[in-house]
Order: sequence, then structure tokens, then C-alpha cells
Amino acid sequence: MTARIEKPGQRFGASWLGACVAMLILAAPLAAAPVRAPVPMDSAPLIRTQSEGDQIQRGPVTNLPLPRYVSLKGNEGNARRGPSLSHRIDWVFRHAGMPLRVTAEFGHWRRVEDSDGAGGWVHYALLSGVRTVLVTEDMLELRTRPNSNADVVARAEARAILRLGECNPEWCRVSGGGQRGWVPKAAIWGVDPGETRD
Repeated sequence: MTARIEKPGQRFGASWLGACVAMLILAAPLAAAPVRAPVPMDSAPLIRTQSEGDQIQRGPVTNLPLPRYVSLKGNEGNARRGPSLSHRIDWVFRHAGMPLRVTAEFGHWRRVEDSDGAGGWVHYALLSGVRTVLVTEDMLELRTRPNSNADVVARAEARAILRLGECNPEWCRVSGGGQRGWVPKAAIWGVDPGETRD
């Protein structure tokens, strides 16, 4: 099944989807093809710091917050059992733009997981700081404003990948397939519940 975004009252055919694939900001199915069954992985060391009374985990390599969200840069990324090429591959992520959550760092490696919790250690060169989200609700309505009464400008199928824009405490602005609109945070994966973005 191919995921897509559509305007209200209009369905798009395969040629429209082909154009969306070329843009890389599109609605498309996710594929994390298991190579072997995932197993628990040892965690990398973390640095803990204090920030305004809250305890924040920071990566020992980048000093960026953990966990944090990134996306898959290319069309394929091997997730390994440990942080080196000598470790065997447990998963292969197969979609450019797939949102991933970084949970640990070690050298040039980042331990990541997808929306289902599957993952492993991925070389940092395979990851991008471009934020994307995964639609978790079928036929999710993109609205003109962050309000459930606002007009619907498009709909996105479940498992579609959209580019993340600004977020307030309850809503995020997303784009894909030439469409842009606001969606409730509860209907997407790839952004923390309390996260805000300008």
C-alpha cells in the first residue's frame, strides 16, 4: 500500500506520487527490513547536566540532548548491534527522511530507534538534522491553523513521512507533497510532547 497526501475531495494517482518521491518530502510508507531479530544493546556513557533545575542527558560526543530526533539521510541505513563496522547488522532502514530518535552516542556512531522501537547503532554520516515526523493516524487532517475547527487543506495517510515545521505545545505545522498544514502532536511521531519550535 502506498501512502499519500490528498486534498479534500481529490485523489492523486501514481504520477503525482512519483513527483513526490523526487522531492523527498513526501508521504510514503516506511520500511525497516529486519535482517536479524533485534537484541538488547549496551548503552553508551552519558553526560548529565543541570539546566534550570531539570536533569538533562547530553551526548558525550556532541553535547546535544539525549534523546533527540533526526532523520535518515539516504535511502538505506544499516543499524548494527554495536558502534562499529565489525558488529553485525540487526536492521536496515530503507526510506530517506525516516524520523529516528537518537538515544546514545559513541565516537562516530549514534544509537537510534524508529517509531516501533526497532533500531541499533548507525554511523552519523547516515543521519541528518532535518526534522521529519511519521503520521500515526490514518487520513490525518492538515488544517490551516492550529485549531480543530480550522479548514482542512489536505489529508495524510498513516505511516506518511512529513517535514516538521514550527510547534506549539499541542500542534505542529508539517509539509509534504506540496501541501502544508497544522496537525495535533498526538497524531505524529518524531516530536516530544512538550517540545516547541519556531
